[in-house]
Amino acid sequence: MSLLLVHLGTLMSLRKLVDQWKSVTVSIAGVCGIMLLTMTIGRALFGWHTVVAATPPLTGGIVAALLMSEAVKAKGLMDLAVLPIAMYIMHGFIGYPLTSYCLKKESNRLLSDFRKNGVNEDLLKSSNEVAVAHEETQRKKLIPPLPEKYQTTYIILLKIMLVALLANFVSNLTNQAVNQYIICLIFGVAFCELGFLEETALVKAGVFGWLITGLMAYIFSGLSSVTPQALSKMILPLITLIILGVLGMFIMSMIVGKFMGFTKEMGFACALTALFGFPADYILTNEACKSVCKTDAEKNYILDIILPRMLVGGFTTVSIASVVIAGIFVKLL
Repeated sequence: MSLLLVHLGTLMSLRKLVDQWKSVTVSIAGVCGIMLLTMTIGRALFGWHTVVAATPPLTGGIVAALLMSEAVKAKGLMDLAVLPIAMYIMHGFIGYPLTSYCLKKESNRLLSDFRKNGVNEDLLKSSNEVAVAHEETQRKKLIPPLPEKYQTTYIILLKIMLVALLANFVSNLTNQAVNQYIICLIFGVAFCELGFLEETALVKAGVFGWLITGLMAYIFSGLSSVTPQALSKMILPLITLIILGVLGMFIMSMIVGKFMGFTKEMGFACALTALFGFPADYILTNEACKSVCKTDAEKNYILDIILPRMLVGGFTTVSIASVVIAGIFVKLL
C-alpha cells in the first residue's frame, strides 16, 4: 500500500493543479458535498461505523476502498468489511451515465457557441497553460535522472521503497498523528518534483498492475468470512449513501461552480470524477465530444476546453482528496 501511495504522488503535476485551480476547487466542493449529506442524513439512517466505512470509497477510488476495508477488519467489524469494496464497485454505475449526460450537455452548449461565434480564446487559455505546464515538466530538476540503462525495475522499486520507508518513519515520529499513507502521498509528490523519483514510477517499472492485482487478491481473500446475510444487509445503505453522496455533490458543485464560471453541467461533471477517476474521465470526455461533433476541428476545440478540467478533477478527487479523507476516517472508526 505504501508503494502505491508513493506512486500516486508521482502521477501529479503541481503546476497543472495550480493552473486548473477552478477545476480543483469545484471538485473538492463536490467531495465536501458527499461528506455533508452522508455524515448527517446517512449517519442518522445507518449509524456511525457504516457511514465512516462507506464514505471514503464514495469520494475516490480503489486506494480509499482498500484502506477502509483493512481498517474495518482491524477493528473486528467483519460485517462491514465488504462495504468499502462494494461501494467502490457500485458507485460507477451511477457515475458513468450521469457524467456522460453532463458532458454531452456541456459539449452541445460549447459547440453551439463555437458554430455561432467562433473560437473563444478565454476558454482555451487554461488548456494552453496546461500544455505549457506539461512542457515545463521536462525542465531540469534538482536531482538529475539516472542514465536510461540504470532505470530498471529494481532500481525504480528500490527508490520507491526508500521513500515509503522514510514516510513511515516520519509518521512514527508524529506518533501516527498524521496517517502514514498521507505522508507517502506527499513524499511521492515531493521526491518526484525533486527528481529522485521518476514520473509514473510503478508504471515505468512495469509492476503497477501486478501490485494492484496482489492487493486486490489479498483484500478479497479477507472477505471470505462475510456471509450472504451480511451482504444482503449492505444493499440498502449502499444504494442510499450513493444517492445521498451524488445529491450532495451536485448541490455543492453547482453552487461553487457558479462562482468559478462553470455551468452546472460542467461543475457536476468535474465533481463526478470522484466516482471513477482516470482513465474513465478521459474516455467519457472523448466519447461525449465524438457524439456531438461533426468535424475534427469541432472535436479538438471542445476537448481542449473540457478535457483538462476533467483530468485535473480526477487527480484532485481520486488521487488526493480520497486518500486524505480515508487517512482521516481510518482514525474515526
